[in-house]
Amino acid sequence: MMQRNRFSRVLKVGLALAGAASVLAACGSSSTASTSSTTKTAAKTPVVPLVVYGAEGYAPAVAKGFQQATGIPTEMVNHSTGTLLAKISAEAENPQWGVFWSDGSDAYAALDQQHYLLRGFEPTTGTLTSLGKSLVPADGSYIPTGITIAAAYVYNSKVTKNPPTSWSSLLTPAWKGAIGMNNPAISGPTYTAVASIMQQQGGVTQGEAYFKKLAANGLHIYSTNKVTLHALLAGAIKVALVQNSAGIGFAFTSPDLKVAYPDKSALLPGVIGIDGKAPKAEIAEAKKFADFVYSPKGQALMLSGDPHGDSLFYPIIEGTKAHSEVPNLKNIPTDYPNPIVWGSREATINAWFTNNIVQ
Repeated sequence: MMQRNRFSRVLKVGLALAGAASVLAACGSSSTASTSSTTKTAAKTPVVPLVVYGAEGYAPAVAKGFQQATGIPTEMVNHSTGTLLAKISAEAENPQWGVFWSDGSDAYAALDQQHYLLRGFEPTTGTLTSLGKSLVPADGSYIPTGITIAAAYVYNSKVTKNPPTSWSSLLTPAWKGAIGMNNPAISGPTYTAVASIMQQQGGVTQGEAYFKKLAANGLHIYSTNKVTLHALLAGAIKVALVQNSAGIGFAFTSPDLKVAYPDKSALLPGVIGIDGKAPKAEIAEAKKFADFVYSPKGQALMLSGDPHGDSLFYPIIEGTKAHSEVPNLKNIPTDYPNPIVWGSREATINAWFTNNIVQ
């Protein structure tokens, strides 16, 4: 059984209770009766810090809003998906997270297969669209929160008049040395793109052959969306294969950048997972966090927390609308690699990619 760092957690509980008491005390004398009643309720309810591992640009804003709305102290740990997955793996016997929130359901399917995640919970504060419902796993082990696309073609329209239109076209001499993408071992959204491309090529073996040809044609590898897009702006490449929300976001400040889509790109869900072996109090808080994300206030914070990046997603809660800069999803050819199949392959494929394509 996993054992958490008890001393650290107990210390945090004490600080959390002290913090909650301070917040309540700050309510003022005019609400003394109400505060007294609330304090008694808080004293009876276990409060622990909720630790959120987040790779979404809007996650800090949502976590702050959640803490303000509930009084539950929330500790945000913000890194790339690959870094957080490595952290979760390293903490296997002593997990320090309560909520994990990033793009790509593959990693969550893999975590579920390793019995990390709480199963059977769905938020009730918002109603999923039909597309959103299709992304819920059968065992309820993770929670979809929105959708972006991986990968899109981002290009400088002053330099590139006719962007590529298919994955096969990237292998032609016209694009030799001109294509850049992220390392999927660091960028979680990129792994879903790699899985989609491999699936479209016919499987892992055929996919590996495709990427070897792409590497032979001068493929450039960077770490994350921002680094790859800066390489595009610097003229080191002509086309960046990145998450569409990142490309749309960069176009706010670099309007010559345009976003195109290949013959088929992967649907990329934003996903929340709850540590199934966290203390009961933290699991209860994690459920409240997911409920907050599905609520109108949580949806508004998702749409505003990272206005030039991850906030440019496709909502999957009925009544929530995407920003006007986000193109109609119906006009983009997409597929959705089975996360149960491709999640279990992620570590192996990422290692192969690093050893054979990155170097």
